[in-house]
Amino acid sequence: MLAAQRQRSILEEVESRGGVSVGELAEFLSVSEMTVRRDLEKLERDGKLRRVHGGVVSNQSVTATFEQPFEETRGRQVREKKLIAEAAASLVSPGSAIALLGGSSVYALAEQLTNHSNLTIVTNSIPVSDLFSSSASRGITVYLSGGSRTPTDSLIGNLAVDAFAQFNFDTVFMGSLGMEAQAGFSAPSLAEAETNRAIMRQAHRSAVLVDHTKWGVKGFSSFASLSEVDVLIVDSGINNGDLAQLREMSKKVIVANGGAK
Repeated sequence: MLAAQRQRSILEEVESRGGVSVGELAEFLSVSEMTVRRDLEKLERDGKLRRVHGGVVSNQSVTATFEQPFEETRGRQVREKKLIAEAAASLVSPGSAIALLGGSSVYALAEQLTNHSNLTIVTNSIPVSDLFSSSASRGITVYLSGGSRTPTDSLIGNLAVDAFAQFNFDTVFMGSLGMEAQAGFSAPSLAEAETNRAIMRQAHRSAVLVDHTKWGVKGFSSFASLSEVDVLIVDSGINNGDLAQLREMSKKVIVANGGAK
């Protein structure tokens, strides 16, 4: 298939669905993700679509309503997520009761916490629950909520909210599909946003873990403004101008980069 034919197919797929991930396009076209990314760069330069974290949306759409599978997002921004996770782990003290919500950034934090002890963890993330059940961690009690399963293997909805309502947490750690000045932190669906908001109410402190590629992305439904979250942890890939705006609008921003910014 010629590049022009691929790009027409991409446009047709994006217009029909509103948004689609790079991985889905690669499978649909039977080409590599690198080839898809080159096509997307060309189409974006031509003003025919708009790239967002991990995928692309139609120019007719300003919000992201889709999310990639957990295994796909886990392989992106790996170094950045590890640095963010290390910074987040420093906020967890022995004896803490914490909530770990879904997504690859929070999963990276869970990997750091397998070396901790004397923790109580409640999660709506199947991968996080599986991680602790298969690790040799000692003195960590993990509860998994019920709920409807998302592409990131998170459990959301009324069952999840009811499960979390039984606990009070020192800190809730969560990711976000998008982070934007006006929209704040957002999710791809109303149900996921409502679940996040409900769980935040159960915690003394909220912490959002996001890499720099989330800046400027708006999910379908917002769950918190920038100022409502107690701690934002981001990597150093964010530029100085955006970082200054985040610090002006947020309670506390931690840049996980060894103190360069």
